[in-house]
Amino acid sequence: MSTTKLALLRFEETATQYMHELDQFSLEQLRQKQSDNEWSIGQLIQHLISSALYMQLRNLEQCLMPSQDPMAPRTEKTELGVAIFSQGSFPPIRVHVPPSPQYTPEQPESKEELIQGLHTVIQRMKDIEPTLEKASKQHIVSHPRFGGLCAEEWFLLVEMHYRHHLLQLNRLKQGLVGEAI
Repeated sequence: MSTTKLALLRFEETATQYMHELDQFSLEQLRQKQSDNEWSIGQLIQHLISSALYMQLRNLEQCLMPSQDPMAPRTEKTELGVAIFSQGSFPPIRVHVPPSPQYTPEQPESKEELIQGLHTVIQRMKDIEPTLEKASKQHIVSHPRFGGLCAEEWFLLVEMHYRHHLLQLNRLKQGLVGEAI
């Protein structure tokens, strides 16, 4: 089985796990924040959906339609980028980004919005995976922290990102222990 097919299977399992987790909570619980510096579970899932659709898969698609400019600068992978792709995962550390209007996800309007968003990402991943076999590894788009990534790496990044945030989900769920789940 190819690397991307395996990543797609793992991604579907992880995204489905997020959907099953949603069944445990009311909308109010999904919107509950433990502090002003924390996201709610709903915001976490919004982040996963948005980053996949509007950053990772968008950049993947740019790799599939490379610039016609042969002089376009080529960015190499950073040391961190090399490390995560050789390990196949993000390091199990918490990354904290200060709250900001451009980065902090909105609270969900409904559980259905989150479920539909996860289904949309799953379908996009299924649609894109077969195209990766013929994608050039020379066509890259730069990630802010990981450097230049090709289409296949952007695809693998979606799965790693969803898996990494399971740590945050488990931490946020612990904050709800005092409530009926």
